[in-house]
Amino acid sequence: MPKDNENIPFLDDEPLLPSEPQGFTPDLMVRCEECLRANPPTRLNCLYCGATLPVSEKTAELLKPSLKPLDHRALGYNNIFLSQALEITSEGLNEAAGLLKLDPNNLSRLLSVPMPMPLARTDTLDEAELIGRRLKVLGFETAIVPDADLQLRESPPIRLRSVSIDENGLTPKLIAEGDESQIPWSQLVLVVTGRLSRKRVELQERKGGRGDSEIHDESQFFYDEAVVDLYSEGPEAKFRIYSNGFDFSGLREKKLMVAENFSLLLDVIRNQARNADYDDGYNSCRQALEMVWPCEQQTQSSGWRRQRFGKYTVGAVSESSNEDQFTRYSRLRYFLKAQARP
Repeated sequence: MPKDNENIPFLDDEPLLPSEPQGFTPDLMVRCEECLRANPPTRLNCLYCGATLPVSEKTAELLKPSLKPLDHRALGYNNIFLSQALEITSEGLNEAAGLLKLDPNNLSRLLSVPMPMPLARTDTLDEAELIGRRLKVLGFETAIVPDADLQLRESPPIRLRSVSIDENGLTPKLIAEGDESQIPWSQLVLVVTGRLSRKRVELQERKGGRGDSEIHDESQFFYDEAVVDLYSEGPEAKFRIYSNGFDFSGLREKKLMVAENFSLLLDVIRNQARNADYDDGYNSCRQALEMVWPCEQQTQSSGWRRQRFGKYTVGAVSESSNEDQFTRYSRLRYFLKAQARP
């Protein structure tokens, strides 16, 4: 406490400003037509029942996308960056990063990739259209690509176990029984390469009666392999070759190492299929894709086991894989190529 009145600071005559942001006035709140509850004007869907909220001229500029994380199995909508219609300033970049809930530096990494890249993945079409309108004002040319158009679940890639190659084309040998007719080299339209990484962590945690715990055992397993997607003319012509477990006997000259055989196979395809586009950009932009299309991760319990009186172990298995991410990248390339055809 001050010892005399001279050290006591005088209070300002002006009113104190609140330290927390002000809420919306009642006239700005939006009433849901389904449950009749009031919602903030920044929302597209009702906070309580999820119904679409009405939009007026007064609340249109206040809308903000929620951009909640989506399960990789859910069908969403992707905002794909195509080009810049205007010169993007630092202020515009920061505003776009705030809209997309990205760090400005991470957004710059996405924009620096010399190919169309996803900027956001939303739950509804209304949210994707809102993001597209806001980005267009800032100078971003984007397109909305639904997950349904990528056919990730309806038409998964057909795995090949081997191929026969001659001067006319390649004949796929499928893992499952099916048509193994030859694909002429002239009908191959797109070749997309990448690497798949899988990580598995098995954890055993020892617990006691008093709630204390310690790591009893931990094991980590890593799997990494090259992969290539082949697209030919036709709706079902989506094939995938994994380097591990593939029979390279169809090559005229085989090497000792799998990596050498896989590289040799790609060279043959690239030299013969001269009309096909060759895309090997996934590995270089994989980290940038992680911000919008994160790798699939899941954790499951492996049960518990009693050891001695008052002690037991609890197990958990965590797995992560970028295969779904690569499939999205590959299908996006094929979709954009199909859209560009005359």
